[in-house]
Amino acid sequence: MKQNILKVHPDDNVIVALKDLRKGEIITYAGEEIVLQDDIQAKHKFTVAMLPEGSKIIMYGVLVGITQTDLDKGSLITTANIKHAANQFETRSRKTSWQSPDVSKFQKSVFNGFHRSDGSVGTANYWLVIPMVFCENRNIEVLQEALITPLGYGRKKKYQEDVLKLIGMIRDGKNEDALLNASSYFETSEESQERVFPNVDGIKFLVHNGGCGGTREDAITLCGLLAGYITHSNVAGATILSLGCQNAQVSMLQAEIEKRSPQFDKPLYILEQQDIGTEADLFSLSIRQTLAGLIQANRSVRRPAPLSKLCIGLECGGSDGFSGISANPAIGYTSDMIVALGGSVILSEFPELCGVEQDLSDRCVSIDQAERFSNLMKNYNSQAIAAGSGFDMNPSPGNIKDGLITDAIKSAGAAKKGGTSPIVAVLDYPEKVIKPGLNLLCTPGNDVESTTAEVASGANIVLFTTGLGTPTGNPIVPVVKIATNTTLFNRMRDIIDINTGSIIEGEETIAEAGERILEYVISVASGETEVAAVRHRQDDFIPWKRGISL
Repeated sequence: MKQNILKVHPDDNVIVALKDLRKGEIITYAGEEIVLQDDIQAKHKFTVAMLPEGSKIIMYGVLVGITQTDLDKGSLITTANIKHAANQFETRSRKTSWQSPDVSKFQKSVFNGFHRSDGSVGTANYWLVIPMVFCENRNIEVLQEALITPLGYGRKKKYQEDVLKLIGMIRDGKNEDALLNASSYFETSEESQERVFPNVDGIKFLVHNGGCGGTREDAITLCGLLAGYITHSNVAGATILSLGCQNAQVSMLQAEIEKRSPQFDKPLYILEQQDIGTEADLFSLSIRQTLAGLIQANRSVRRPAPLSKLCIGLECGGSDGFSGISANPAIGYTSDMIVALGGSVILSEFPELCGVEQDLSDRCVSIDQAERFSNLMKNYNSQAIAAGSGFDMNPSPGNIKDGLITDAIKSAGAAKKGGTSPIVAVLDYPEKVIKPGLNLLCTPGNDVESTTAEVASGANIVLFTTGLGTPTGNPIVPVVKIATNTTLFNRMRDIIDINTGSIIEGEETIAEAGERILEYVISVASGETEVAAVRHRQDDFIPWKRGISL
């Protein structure tokens, strides 16, 4: 039966409204009546008792805020009457026992992927073209224009025909009202072309604004990120354009590749523009080498692989007040299933783990890993404070409007993505996942920067929950978009893949949704289902410049 309210944890002193509630309405919980003092919009929270100024707000069983005024029983909590607060944490005894979910249904399941010589298995097969420095971005764009359409990776220009029709109306003397009423034109679908290399999913061009002008540490970090993409299981090979004089030297990239893949054997073509000379010579050589590499990449075919070869990135963006009670715990259950099946999972976005550090620290398999997590969290927050910010400033206006009014509330719900399994490793950006199980990766909360980093660390599928809607994708890895509520799913079905609003509506349990998501993941990993972000070519790629982003 559908509920109107939800108390997430027995220790909580606030309740979540699952639908709009009105001032004066009487809510009965645990045999006690609560008269609402305010209108409560769905996703927002109200108090279950009278709370004097300075009282702790508890949600998800943890401290998420402190009252700034006296709050009557049944009061809406807002940014005006509570402020961010979170518990302190310390390194203490390990709590690594957990209840593994029943995965008998999936024990013999496989996905059809691209097997690499290092033992990894890709869920796709891409060729990369990458600049070592932003000076080469224009040359990358020229190569993209030269290669995409002739090789069959271009598509009919979406909306171009519609624009031409509207221009015709203007030339015929139609006014602005006629144009504004012509929205029915915009229903043009894209048309794919026949590929020259049918086993290659595409050529991806990863332009960026780094490589020079920053610190040497910035250059090394960028090379590590790029090496993560080049050695990725979804990548068959790469063409690299270097100017020659930049901070991010080719030798740095080669060292980072060696660190991640000592036996690296993919085709890799590196071109130094200052050594080659003319632009024509650069393009001639890079095109011929790229085509030669694509011939090799096309020899790869999908073959069955166990689910232990999956590495799942966990992300959330455009979060809302339902994220922590529907989509996030659902993919948390999926995460636990992947771990139980021998696969790897990545939980990142460290600013969105503020307030749940103690639980995560306790779940680390060793004291060393717990201390590394603690140090990364504290150092990151200190850097943010030094820059005039802090983890408490993480929630966006959209988050706050939809019920995530402190960072600790947002974080407690975001951490649900990581399930309940032990944490086998804590990684600093842009380190690679090498252990099966749940891995913590230090990244910002910024959706694209964090997704970019998870993929560099080895994620070959990303599960991305959203309550407000976001088109975020990645150039080489399918990003599965999961709605926290049915309203969003119905409104933005062109960019959302899965709905977990069924949990809010009482039609499905978290475990049932988690299993359904895993079944979808297997289909996507096998190339049978194309997610919206891939269909729309949402190739978001932003390297993290350390210390700038939350």
